[in-house]
Amino acid sequence: MQKQTNILVVDDEKNIRLTMSNALEPLEIPVLTAVNGEEALQKLGAEPFGLVFLDLKMPGMDGMAVMRRIKEDWPKTRVIIITAHGTIASAVEAMKLGAVDFIQKPFSPGEIRELATQVLAREALDEETAIDYRSLIELAKRHITDREFAAARETARKAIAVDPGQPGAYNLLGALLEIKGDELEAQKFYRAALDIDPTYKPAQVNLDRVTSWYKFGRIDIGKEKEAPATQDKADQKDADEG
Repeated sequence: MQKQTNILVVDDEKNIRLTMSNALEPLEIPVLTAVNGEEALQKLGAEPFGLVFLDLKMPGMDGMAVMRRIKEDWPKTRVIIITAHGTIASAVEAMKLGAVDFIQKPFSPGEIRELATQVLAREALDEETAIDYRSLIELAKRHITDREFAAARETARKAIAVDPGQPGAYNLLGALLEIKGDELEAQKFYRAALDIDPTYKPAQVNLDRVTSWYKFGRIDIGKEKEAPATQDKADQKDADEG
């Protein structure tokens, strides 16, 4: 993971700000907090931030308005959206702004650190080094945060070619086609993901939403399952640390 300058936690709940600050401390990256959108923009204007945890539901300026400003003024700042509801009224708008990473309340300190580490690590990826399935998925997500949607679609297709047996890449490509406006093609890829794994919830959530009259709820790009070898190493590491 490359060195980042500052993480900003934006939430009107004091206990959330404290919990997240403590959880991120082991990353050894300075963590600042803001109680609302206005204060967040002031701090963003005063010094650089590599990552922002942003609550959607705040008094005054809401999270979506803050995210629009971040993408306009600090486009390379990565944003992780905090939500207590797991949904966003305008999924397409949120993803067009680069909303690709979400964390839902309640969450554990480990989940916060894992997601922050994962998002920051994407910065080291490039087209030449991202050749395995997992790296291609992460690179596609970074393209989304940069609003490079054509590149994201191409990278998602590469991930499918590398490992056509993983539902996540089909679901991700479906989401990208949906924000492009091609809902019928998006449905095909959501269904392809479910053909591979009928229990893959993100694809089912997306399919239910895109075929719904109201189309509420965020686009769910899912979380990749670790390969068995990787998981074994992680389990062994946990056992050694325990």
